Amino acid sequence: MIVTTVIVYVKPENINDFIEATRKNHEASVKELGNLRFDILQCIDDPTKFLLYEAYESEEASAAHKKTAHYREWRDTVTDWMAKPREGIKYKVMFPKDRNKW
Repeated sequence: MIVTTVIVYVKPENINDFIEATRKNHEASVKELGNLRFDILQCIDDPTKFLLYEAYESEEASAAHKKTAHYREWRDTVTDWMAKPREGIKYKVMFPKDRNKW
């Protein structure tokens, strides 16, 4: 299993549009084969800061996500709304190992 966290800072005037575009990406992403979680979080103290938490069964499933039409549409739509480039960090899952716990 692999988890990627992505931090996105959004320009204040684009927050609502970003949320809507990201909701659409989320709804399609959770239907992908190999997706375990796809959470979207907004910082309470800084509403321009978002954390995307993406968990996939494998590197291949994670890489396949980047090839989907919904991901490419999201990426192309939200890029100009970002205050700075997004920061993605990959993690290997230590626990839980049991897929049923996801």
